[in-house]
Amino acid sequence: MTSLPNPADCRLGVLAFGDSITNGGGELQWGVALQSWALWVARGLGLPFTSFAVDGATARDVVREQLPAAERQASGAYDLGCLYIGVNDVRRLDWDAGRFEADFRTALRFLRARCRRVLAVTAPLDLGRPRAGAKVADLNAVIERTAAEAGVLVLDLRDFGARNLLMTDHVHPTAFGQVAIAERALAVLAGDGMETIVRPSSLIRYETTWWRRLRRDATYAYRHLKVTLRAAAVIAYFRIRRPRSLP
Repeated sequence: MTSLPNPADCRLGVLAFGDSITNGGGELQWGVALQSWALWVARGLGLPFTSFAVDGATARDVVREQLPAAERQASGAYDLGCLYIGVNDVRRLDWDAGRFEADFRTALRFLRARCRRVLAVTAPLDLGRPRAGAKVADLNAVIERTAAEAGVLVLDLRDFGARNLLMTDHVHPTAFGQVAIAERALAVLAGDGMETIVRPSSLIRYETTWWRRLRRDATYAYRHLKVTLRAAAVIAYFRIRRPRSLP
């Protein structure tokens, strides 16, 4: 007779908090569905996945809404906790590094108490249109310092960004971008002793033709132009109306 595992030894896989980047969802890319990078990490590790990420969330939203929801709905011990938050915080005009750090610390403490490992994520430096600017470096410094103090792993996405990996808003990853983030995360986790069962890139299938590439290029150019013009209009408005509010 096969003995059942001790419930005290059972872990529940991957637990994730964050915003739309971690929530996932969006349009297909060459027929590949846009799924959360954290979900791809869970699939790569062969583990179940639980997420409380919400579109548009800030670090304060994680503390006030996502942590309590997890406490109510997902009690137990996890193999890995994932926290990617701060993109919406740093793009606000009222960005407050001290307030973000306090909330970020609270989220890390929550994860550290429930997860064998915790992975925090920094943000790309070339973030947003209009660009978030130098504030992103401040955000990343807080994330890295706080993570180091808490004994948490860090996935560095400072240099992340390419046309096929980020949407034209330079914020949201494409379907391929989510996979790329996941594979970077798995490399960090492998360095800490976690075994990757399968590479997420091996789980996607797609085909392309010259016509589909041409149509995709035209769509990208059109959307990029719209984003660029909108960003220029925002910058012009604040230079005229509120010059001190520019990042």
